[in-house]
Amino acid sequence: MEYKKCRQSAKRVISSAKEKKQKECASDLNDPEHPNEIFRMAKQMVKERQDITGSNCLKEVSGKVIVDEKGIKDFWKEYMEKLMNEENEWDHGISAEVKERPADRIRIGEVAAALKKDEEA
Repeated sequence: MEYKKCRQSAKRVISSAKEKKQKECASDLNDPEHPNEIFRMAKQMVKERQDITGSNCLKEVSGKVIVDEKGIKDFWKEYMEKLMNEENEWDHGISAEVKERPADRIRIGEVAAALKKDEEA
């Protein structure tokens, strides 16, 4: 019961702080001394909601920073080639059960039942 009271209290504090900050931002937008403030805030909001699609720079093993797009692509190409061409040790210790009969076929009724069950959920 005490946990719920603490949680409710924390929510109230957070809510009041958010409301206070929103009022401050709204009053800043109506400030005649800074008429372009709304555009700055809109840009900031758009930037915050954008996904990160790529990196702007990388650091090579030698410590050199790469910032141009071609250099970054070349770095990733070399890295992936190295990664894919490494020889990995294998002890040949894989064991699997041998199946004597052919695999069971999936019946149309089973698929229909699974789809119906999925639609109900």
